[in-house]
Amino acid sequence: MTLECIEQQTGATPAAAIIVLHGLGADGNDFVPFARQLALSPVGPVRFVFPHAPVRPVTINGGYRMRAWYDVLAPDLVRREDEAGLRAACGQVQQLLDREASRGIAPERTVLMGFSQGCAMTLMAGLRAPRRLAGLAGLSGYLPLAPTTAAERSAANRDVPIFLAHGTADPVVAFERGTASRDALAALGYPVEWHQYPMQHSVCPDEVADLNRWLLKVLAPA
Repeated sequence: MTLECIEQQTGATPAAAIIVLHGLGADGNDFVPFARQLALSPVGPVRFVFPHAPVRPVTINGGYRMRAWYDVLAPDLVRREDEAGLRAACGQVQQLLDREASRGIAPERTVLMGFSQGCAMTLMAGLRAPRRLAGLAGLSGYLPLAPTTAAERSAANRDVPIFLAHGTADPVVAFERGTASRDALAALGYPVEWHQYPMQHSVCPDEVADLNRWLLKVLAPA
């Protein structure tokens, strides 16, 4: 299934793409204002892609239907994971990456980014993507299907730059879940840039500034 997307460009001929995956219950509109806070002119024109996750029942919310990349089966997030849903969403995210390549933006000029569930999908799909990406940015999320990562990660993205950020008072995705994901990725040899902030399950101005610096670095013209 092709995902519906909101798209915005900062210029007529984009030199880079940033695909932003929203969190549970939100949609692609959620991070449009966030992207407008970024100052990426040294990179050249950028295409922002904000896909909408499918609508599905979510177990942890009593089966209520909402936009979700995959089902959430339990509050701890990892003891019981919706593997089938995660893998289906991974394929949908790869379609988005393939579409950018078909439109002339090479994967190595594309950043995959996400918040909460979107962070989980960024790590899930980005580490398995068959062509090298510019980087992966994960906000307030975690590494899903962690035990399978070493065997399933792609050689092309074996050392892809990763930006991870988390709130120390996050009541939705526990801070410890974020640090455990950071440590697991570092143990596999990924260059992880880690940031933590005194906030809950949200985004703060310091985080935007840190992410902006990282994006300028990974998308710097050759």
